[in-house]
Amino acid sequence: MQQHCTITVSGLVQGVAFRYSTRGKARELGLSGFVRNERDGTVLIEAEGEEGAIRQLIEWCKNGPTHAQVDDVKAMWGDAQGRYQDFVIER
Repeated sequence: MQQHCTITVSGLVQGVAFRYSTRGKARELGLSGFVRNERDGTVLIEAEGEEGAIRQLIEWCKNGPTHAQVDDVKAMWGDAQGRYQDFVIER
């Protein structure tokens, strides 16, 4: 069953290629949605796809790319909305 998850990642997650790495991981997992930097220093991810794949993305986010220092990952689940065709970086 398709799921939707809003993921917020905090810590040293901007300026360390977190968005680009997230896009690569999400596409590898077959997810759609987006990732973007927020003004408060967090990274926001909207992901849709199979629950297991989203859970794998959440686990990956707990470490992120090499230079990231993740303090916290929050996830809010819901039903898939089907509005994403690909996984992209939003600016």
